[in-house]
Amino acid sequence: MRVGYGGGIPPNIGEGDRAAGADGIRENLDPSWLRGDPPWVDLFTVWLREAIEARIPEPNAMVLGTVDADGHPATRTVLCKGADAAGIVFFTGYDSDKGRHLAANPYASVTFPWIALERQVNVRGRIDHVGMEETHAHWFNRPRGSQLSAYASEQSRPIGSRTDLEAKAAAVAEEFGGFDDGAEIPVPSDWGGFRLVPTVVEFWQGRANRLHNRVRLTLLDDGWRAERLQP
Repeated sequence: MRVGYGGGIPPNIGEGDRAAGADGIRENLDPSWLRGDPPWVDLFTVWLREAIEARIPEPNAMVLGTVDADGHPATRTVLCKGADAAGIVFFTGYDSDKGRHLAANPYASVTFPWIALERQVNVRGRIDHVGMEETHAHWFNRPRGSQLSAYASEQSRPIGSRTDLEAKAAAVAEEFGGFDDGAEIPVPSDWGGFRLVPTVVEFWQGRANRLHNRVRLTLLDDGWRAERLQP
């Protein structure tokens, strides 16, 4: 099933910015939009804010792609917990599938699929561990229930039933004094943050008749290069 991108009549050749896209935004994404240091940050920040303002569900959700030790790819959706000039941050168990993949191949790709706005941003680059100070700051800002679940879960490991999983969580809650209140829950030794340090960032904007706009930034030895790509 193919989803339409609006407008059965193609825009006139040469209309450029005057040709309204299927999303109703007349301005066409252009390499000149990419400014700042590094040049992807400003536009990414604007698009993320607009996704939040549009009330898109989980606007900070991103599809994370990794490759295991045998060269097999895997994807899953995770939540972005930080985005600035240093890179894109997320948190997980180090012994999870993605944690083991990143230990074997410390490179990854993430895609923010803001489909309702007909926008995507893809970021690729190496993976670094987030420092303990940043990990602790994030952990102790999480709701207590999320802390308990992360502490109880041996992420990506098999378990017999939902009842068994809930029993593990209840045992951890009892150990620390309850679900709603009790002793401080420490950061698990096998849990923490990763930062994707970008070397490639691509912005995608949907247009009518699938004549989409793509602009890619690539980090070279002498700095960032921006170029328009054919859809």
